[in-house]
Amino acid sequence: MPEAARSRGGLLLRGRLFSWFNAARDAANASGRRLQSVAAYWPMADEPDLRPLLEQWVEAGVQVGLPRIAALGKPLEFRNWTPATPMREGHFGIPESEGDLCTPDIILVPTLGYTDTADRLGYGGGYYDRTLAALTAAGHDYVTIGIAWTEGRLPPDYRAAPHDVPLDAILTPDGWLPSAPLGAAPAAGINAGSQFILR
Repeated sequence: MPEAARSRGGLLLRGRLFSWFNAARDAANASGRRLQSVAAYWPMADEPDLRPLLEQWVEAGVQVGLPRIAALGKPLEFRNWTPATPMREGHFGIPESEGDLCTPDIILVPTLGYTDTADRLGYGGGYYDRTLAALTAAGHDYVTIGIAWTEGRLPPDYRAAPHDVPLDAILTPDGWLPSAPLGAAPAAGINAGSQFILR
């Protein structure tokens, strides 16, 4: 992808997420459910960069976490993150937070390929599948959103493996598939959130 397309796509993703989170939190509060923590990811070179939004969420009092590989082949753990949190180089050279352990309400999952029904193709390590299965087994209620470039749509004949855990939704610069989770359907476009900072 050209750098200009990557930059514009990242801005669209951050704007859509910002708007959705505000709408989802309001809807959840009205039903007695609290959404206060988001697990994101530190982007590799070709992944959508959400870091400006993560900083804005922290400034607004949202708890942000990052994944950490505690042991190879085991479920991920999530650690609190702020711009001031010390980081370390983790497995595969990905920076990891040294903050306290946290259990997120929303998990943003880096997604290489996806289907219209929110099946996800990752990078082959199975970390997110193991993590989501472990959270479900522990009875934790959470929402998963795959973050992908539009170009990652898989062919119609793609079939997920038995161990693949489907996500609640996929978000690309073009919008939500199959729909925004939690019944929160904010207006489309980066200007939908009046307080979203274009950075």
